[in-house]
Amino acid sequence: MAIVGYALVNYENNTYTLEASGSIQTDKSKTTSSRLLEIFNDLSSVVDMYKPDCASIEKLYFFKNQKTIIPVAESRGVILTVFEKFGVPVYEYTPIEVKQVLTGYGRASKKEVEQMVKYTLNTDTLPKLDDTVDAVAIAICHTRNLIFGESVK
Repeated sequence: MAIVGYALVNYENNTYTLEASGSIQTDKSKTTSSRLLEIFNDLSSVVDMYKPDCASIEKLYFFKNQKTIIPVAESRGVILTVFEKFGVPVYEYTPIEVKQVLTGYGRASKKEVEQMVKYTLNTDTLPKLDDTVDAVAIAICHTRNLIFGESVK
């Protein structure tokens, strides 16, 4: 809930382009409902501005930390609601699926995923926040899955 990363990736003429990326960062001192509303409003603005064809998000599949599962689930609910509001189809991928598609190994390190994101985007630099880099990786995963039919299983 503290940071929601987003990225807009375009694939055209065999080239991936990072069109936009960033994060929605909420104030921990505010109420949960206020923070969720901030995510809703800010993500709505991003979706309204860029009008994506589809969205891909991290699938909630297993959590070790019992304290963070509820806020993450609530934030996901808000995110899904925004995409539904704008009629944007949503595709979900687990971190293991993203790693498998990007690196060929479902247990790849964060560094290995970052390297593949750089390689795919043909860049030496990435966004500063891990949450935003994760959003880029999920977008690339979905694009590869959609265009190339790469298996995520």
